[in-house]
Amino acid sequence: MEKNSERIPLINPSPSSSTTEGRASKFQTIGNIIVSIVGTGVLGLPFAFRVAGWLAGSLGVILAGFATFYCMLLLVQCRDKSASENKLQGTITYGDLGYICIGKPGRYLTEFLIFISQCGGSVAYLVFIGQNLVSVFKGQTFSVASYIFLLVPIEIALSWIGSLSAFSPFSIFADICNVLAMGFVVKEEIERAIGGGFSFRDRKAIADNLGGLPFAGGMAVFCFEGFGMTLALEQSMKERNTFPKVLGMAFTWITLMYVLFGSFGYLAYGDETKDIITLNLPNNWTATAVQIGLCLGLLFTFPIMVHPVNEILEGKLKKIMWFQKLNNNDAENSITGLGKLGTYTSRAVLIIGLAVLASYVPGFGIFASLVGSTVCALISFVLPASFHLTLLGSSLSLWQKALDCCILLCGLIFAAYGTYNTIVGI
Repeated sequence: MEKNSERIPLINPSPSSSTTEGRASKFQTIGNIIVSIVGTGVLGLPFAFRVAGWLAGSLGVILAGFATFYCMLLLVQCRDKSASENKLQGTITYGDLGYICIGKPGRYLTEFLIFISQCGGSVAYLVFIGQNLVSVFKGQTFSVASYIFLLVPIEIALSWIGSLSAFSPFSIFADICNVLAMGFVVKEEIERAIGGGFSFRDRKAIADNLGGLPFAGGMAVFCFEGFGMTLALEQSMKERNTFPKVLGMAFTWITLMYVLFGSFGYLAYGDETKDIITLNLPNNWTATAVQIGLCLGLLFTFPIMVHPVNEILEGKLKKIMWFQKLNNNDAENSITGLGKLGTYTSRAVLIIGLAVLASYVPGFGIFASLVGSTVCALISFVLPASFHLTLLGSSLSLWQKALDCCILLCGLIFAAYGTYNTIVGI
């Protein structure tokens, strides 16, 4: 099978293949979906609501959530169609679907977009940590870039740890801090409402400047960034036929949470809402503890974010002749001391490069919107719709074809205009 020899997995799939049962229950799968999707982007939603207005922001989040949910189901249908026709053996990844539909250019495009998406998420992590540390240590002269570069040696050392399972407690810790930060914002909004600290009439339902709507849309799409985990999540289920229902339940709760949190945050702080809502928290020890906890959690989960990038880079590295010579022409089966040195060096260079890029980012909100408007929109909407039309087009009804074409066209327009609008904003 010559085609199979070119396969490069983009993420670590579940142990099950496309034809075997997973072990995750419905409840566990809902938890996995929430963990895969909900991240630091949610803390930028109140700022997006400030830019777009609370009503426009809410509608944008609902639309982004529904479109992402629908396109996830399209991706599963494409995988099932390919598996039934035995087009590739073993577990079929997102990159495999690109290869099946378009050939090598499809695989390269899919891998490239996922690579850029993961790099974008990693840069957002660093910017988030830097901005929060500046807020916590206000008396210091360090800039955001200074804090980012101070983290580089720690992140390089953490990236050399072989087992990702070692970081799972910190991932849970970061999620807890996320929840605490959201709770603080809701508490602040309720206190202001009771104390008469703001007038609801001062909060705009729809912003006067409609140019802010694409910015808010990009932020909303960024908040649903776990699209690359779709196939792995579905394959991990024990009762895979219930995945659409389970996914729908998870997305309903996530979308509702996003709408409420974005609205609460904007209603609480109005035009003073910052691009990371934790920067609006009062200057007391509890708020500071939450911010430091968030930074520590993200610091130790950063290697998980860059792991798919390392997999892609190291997969390419193993195919280079000089690297194979370092491993005595056995790069695919074992890695010698010199080979490990090359691997560790590539990881260090990647983190340094991401840190340099993060140091030039003007703000978390602008960058998150840019990533959401470009690569996240292409990965979540354009590619699934085009793959669905290619693999199942002949069996689709007219309205299904029309819907796929609409998602494809709107995804392209959104990516183009959203990118232009964000760059102009910068």
